[in-house]
Amino acid sequence: MLKKILTWGGIAFLIFFVAFRPDSAANVVKTLGGTVMDIAQGFGDFFGSLVA
Repeated sequence: MLKKILTWGGIAFLIFFVAFRPDSAANVVKTLGGTVMDIAQGFGDFFGSLVA
């Protein structure tokens, strides 16, 4: 039950955030995407170093 409440609360917050602060929401997604790309690049460099 708690998981369901938290899930719906998170979805409601996400919709509110995107609707009333679209620029901030876009910056958050952009930052998270950059972080994921940095992590992927780090893994790629690591495995590339193992093979080379």
